Formats: sequence, C-alpha cells, structure tokens
Amino acid sequence: MNDIKNVCVYSASSTKIDKKYFDAAEDLGRLLAKNEINLINGAGCLGLMKAVADATLEDGGTVTGVIPHFMVEQGWHHKGLTKLIETENMHERKQLMADLSDGVIALPGGCGTLEELLEIITWKQLALYLKPIVILNIDGFFDPLLEMLDRAIDENFMRIEHGNIWQVATTPEEAINFLFTTPKWSKEIRKFAAI
Repeated sequence: MNDIKNVCVYSASSTKIDKKYFDAAEDLGRLLAKNEINLINGAGCLGLMKAVADATLEDGGTVTGVIPHFMVEQGWHHKGLTKLIETENMHERKQLMADLSDGVIALPGGCGTLEELLEIITWKQLALYLKPIVILNIDGFFDPLLEMLDRAIDENFMRIEHGNIWQVATTPEEAINFLFTTPKWSKEIRKFAAI
C-alpha cells in the first residue's frame, strides 16, 4: 500500500458543466477528508476546483492551493483554503503541485486540465514523477483521450509499457483505491522512455 498523505487534483474551473461532474468532485472531496488526505489543487474559486475544495473542507479535511500571483491579482483564488501558496508563473505552479503530491487524480476539464494531465503523464514516462496517476473518467468524459493514447501505443508512438503510467477509475471511490494500490514506478523505468 502506498503512503498517501497529499493528492493533487486537476479539474475544471467552468461553472456551466453538468451537475454529475460537480457531484463527483464533491464526493471526491469528502473521500479525501475521510481518508485524511490533504487536497492540493490550483486554488481556483470556481467550478470543480471550488467544489472539490469546499467538500474537503466541509468534511474536516485540509486544502493546499497553489496559484500564480497574477491570478490572485485578478481575484481568481479561493479565499477559504487551509493554505494558499502563490507562485511566479504557471510552470512553477505545476511543478510545485507535483512536488507536494503523493499522487494525482484528474477530474474532467478543459485545456488546462488536459495539459496538466498530459504533462504529468510525460513526466512519469521520463521517470520525473514516479507516483500514481488516476484518470477519473466520469460518464466516459475521457474516452476520446484514452482512445488516442491507445492509438499512440498501437502505432508505436509510445511503448506498450507506457500504458501502465495511469489508471482509469469511473468513481471517486475507485480513484482513491487506485492511489493506495497502484505500484509506484522506480527510476529503472527510464530505460523504457521514448526519447
């Protein structure tokens, strides 16, 4: 079993999305609190970022938000988090979120969420991030991306071993379970990296 104390959750800031995504984010937040796992996220005050943070806090959990200074100046940050860390830029934000985490869960989202997910997958492919990565595939949201990744493996753009970089969950409970049970990678996996 992995020692999971801090989990980075990537998610949408949109407020116009279906209720099922908000329900999943809130369930995930409650599960993080119940399991005494500190939530690390992008500190947004809207959408699924806010929903998962609020649910975690409401159930007695803790939340560390990491956000660039320019977003704080715009008032885009959640003002009720346990801890707020300001960074100089987006790159520093993503690096710090990864550094602080014992695993990653990706909820549905737009370009920002997809970019964060693909970057952390790439980092794991290169043995720069060795911890569990879980894609929370609510109602098949990530199916097109997963099909694209399978095609990349089928057509030798990625090695078959890279298909083990991420786990796919369909419920928040399954996502949490994967964090604890997915074997961590070792630096030996570097030999598989497609460089």
